[in-house]
Amino acid sequence: MNFQQMEYVLAIDKERHFAKAAARCFVTQPTLSMMVQKLEEELGLKLFERDRKPVITTKAGEEIIKRIRIILLEAKSLKECAAELRGTVSGIVKIGIIPTLAPYLLPRFLKSFTGNFPALQVYIEEMVTDEMIVRLKNGNIDIGLAATPLYEDKLDEELLFQEEFFAYVSPTNKVYTKKYLLPSQIDINELWLLEEGHCFRNQMLNLCELKKSEQSFNALHYESGSIETLINLVDSSEGVTIIPHLAALNLRPEQMQRIKEFADPKPARQISLITLKDYPRKKLTLTLKEHILMNLPSELVVSDKKTIPVL
Repeated sequence: MNFQQMEYVLAIDKERHFAKAAARCFVTQPTLSMMVQKLEEELGLKLFERDRKPVITTKAGEEIIKRIRIILLEAKSLKECAAELRGTVSGIVKIGIIPTLAPYLLPRFLKSFTGNFPALQVYIEEMVTDEMIVRLKNGNIDIGLAATPLYEDKLDEELLFQEEFFAYVSPTNKVYTKKYLLPSQIDINELWLLEEGHCFRNQMLNLCELKKSEQSFNALHYESGSIETLINLVDSSEGVTIIPHLAALNLRPEQMQRIKEFADPKPARQISLITLKDYPRKKLTLTLKEHILMNLPSELVVSDKKTIPVL
């Protein structure tokens, strides 16, 4: 029994096809088939129904695969721990980041971070929070950057900063003349929202106390997948939306006139670096945190504003 055989089993389980699994693993199909068959003989269990199209994993195979994932994750962690002890930051790191944060945070720190560690391969993917939690737990990504708290026992959250929310208001809207807004002053019939699945959507709804009325709310006929689209909708179609601090920094001077602060305590979201509790690459996570913080606007790192996190 060896790690290579385990990788082959995972590939078959994913592809549901022996030839595709072999191509994924860069080996011939006979080699992959023989190695998996030897593993089945050693375990005394049939892992796959080969005469089915697509290939089906047996009940016993499903249980074995659960254990294989744990074993391979631990083996990966051991190698990463050894690299940390040697004082090197190298290898591969996979980072997930929520879409409402990625376009505003990544350009600030990514060049600095990767430039300091040329031996480190960084893979970054945008994903909603629910997907991020699943992929952190099964080891498909190493680090998440998202709004917290998540209330997940298996995950560690390292707070990076609190990001204030602003209202972005059309000049024709009745709240445009107000210096400070109360969330209750926003008309739900004029509020542009992100589509389902975004944690920032839930924060917008909770901020404006819309959760209970969401099901009966029929005025919105379009929901966006990006904050940029929400901003453009306000510019072209009037209304109001909510944007985080980093997004506001990307606005043009004429658009900045449409930013309205909320009254104290100002609503905000907590942005954290998230890993499994036993994630071994402490030096990597510490270095990543340092590069993020040193490339943030000063008002996000140190702020004397009274804020309250919106969950």
